[in-house]
Amino acid sequence: MKITIVGGGVSGLSLAYELLQKNPELDLLVLEAAERVGGKIWTVRKEGFLCEAGVNGFLDNKSGTLKLASRLNISPLRSDDNSRKRFIFSEGKLRQLPETPPSFFMSDFMSLSGRLRMIGEFFVPQQKKDDETLEDFAVRRVGREFFEKLLDPMASGVYAGDPSKLSIRSCFTKVYDLEHKYGGLIKGFMAMAKEKKKTGKKVEAGPGGVLHSFPGGMYSLIDSIRKSLGGRVLTGKKVKGIEKTGAGYSVFCEDGSRYESDIAVIASPAIDTAEMIRDMDKEINRVLKEIPYPPLSVACLGFKKEKLQGLDLNCFGYLVPGREKRKILGTLYDSSIFPDRAPEGFVLLRTMIGGARYPELAMLDDEKLYAVVLSELKQIMGLNAEPDFMQIFRWERAIPQYVLGHHERLARLDAAAEKHKGFYLTGNAYRGVAVNDCIANSIELAEKIASHGG
Repeated sequence: MKITIVGGGVSGLSLAYELLQKNPELDLLVLEAAERVGGKIWTVRKEGFLCEAGVNGFLDNKSGTLKLASRLNISPLRSDDNSRKRFIFSEGKLRQLPETPPSFFMSDFMSLSGRLRMIGEFFVPQQKKDDETLEDFAVRRVGREFFEKLLDPMASGVYAGDPSKLSIRSCFTKVYDLEHKYGGLIKGFMAMAKEKKKTGKKVEAGPGGVLHSFPGGMYSLIDSIRKSLGGRVLTGKKVKGIEKTGAGYSVFCEDGSRYESDIAVIASPAIDTAEMIRDMDKEINRVLKEIPYPPLSVACLGFKKEKLQGLDLNCFGYLVPGREKRKILGTLYDSSIFPDRAPEGFVLLRTMIGGARYPELAMLDDEKLYAVVLSELKQIMGLNAEPDFMQIFRWERAIPQYVLGHHERLARLDAAAEKHKGFYLTGNAYRGVAVNDCIANSIELAEKIASHGG
């Protein structure tokens, strides 16, 4: 059986790995348009600094990534315990995010009325809406202050998105399910606590887990998968079209090469997939074009520690709510999260800028972007020093946005793809943007392909 996987990001690579684990004799190829595999997972070591261009880690709350790392014989690196300390820039200053519900209610992170409104969520009537924006859901259930100070920056941190457009059902499914299953969030947490006491199994409504990476950065995972696949991965192969040919598929590349297969899997960004599929299926083409990707830039700045005396960097970093009208989404203190991210005597900060909030800022030239970032760090953190190291990574199309009605788009895609036996779509544009989600979806799809023979 011949299988062609288009897209050499973590989804395409992990799918290829899982399929070969099930059947090492498969005639399988992975085609990647770029000269480098990995997609948004890209680690660069320069002048002693280890910079993550995109994804900086994964949580240990799902087993798939950890099991994959174990099979590849690479050891995950647990984040420093001090990085549990996180901040939100709120009301003009950095405020530590309380780590437990009791400490949250006792803190001044929110006003008394905002905290009482949160408690009042217990009495908010259940509304079983088919879908709702993150903003509408949060304001309705827990109040505007909680949304603006906590959930809005969270949406920016995960999706670089606009909570007035993001779907609660698709972005935070477990939270959405609490109302539909239990009648509300507090009622749901109480029910899960009872279930935990009864069964002994931990049930999470939020992401949970501890952040992990690898000593050499997240690209270690990509590099290890690629090496295990050997010559089955071809880079510089930009696919321009896919065609059904009898019981199989022909995949055409811009360099004139053509690949015949029994099964075709597209693991590319939605907008690229839309172009590949435009002549084969108009409905899939239309739906994929409805999934937006805002631009995002990541600015890595290295400083000598002595320049930052007086600043508390012994934490994870901070996010910035939209209500603060700042020009950055947040800053992570990478050298405090994982070891060996900066040379001895230096620190590494990583700032996100752009996204759905300020897309025009993401594509500024280097000089202007650095000026914006340094100005923001000065006003938010009190940082008043020139960096000793600078590196910018730009993503013209960064994170796919699960905007309102995303679940309906998935239903349309599934229905359309079902008409093409042996044709599959996968990747972070559909059912989860995190590394854990991509790998879990690859495991599930590999099982589906193996059990149904395509």
